[in-house]
Amino acid sequence: MDMTDARWRTATRSSNNGGACVEVADNLPGRVLVRDSKDREGGTLTFAPTAWSAFVEGVRRPGR
Repeated sequence: MDMTDARWRTATRSSNNGGACVEVADNLPGRVLVRDSKDREGGTLTFAPTAWSAFVEGVRRPGR
């Protein structure tokens, strides 16, 4: 699979005010892709699934 197979979704923690959204594609083996929904052609960050899971867990912790 290459990046053209990515299924993008808006991250659940993205803001609903003015389109400040992050899109995530986590359907590709061995990587999670992240991009800015306002600049989809501007670049994509790639994370290992374990690194992305650690990030999401940190965001979900109370007090964040």
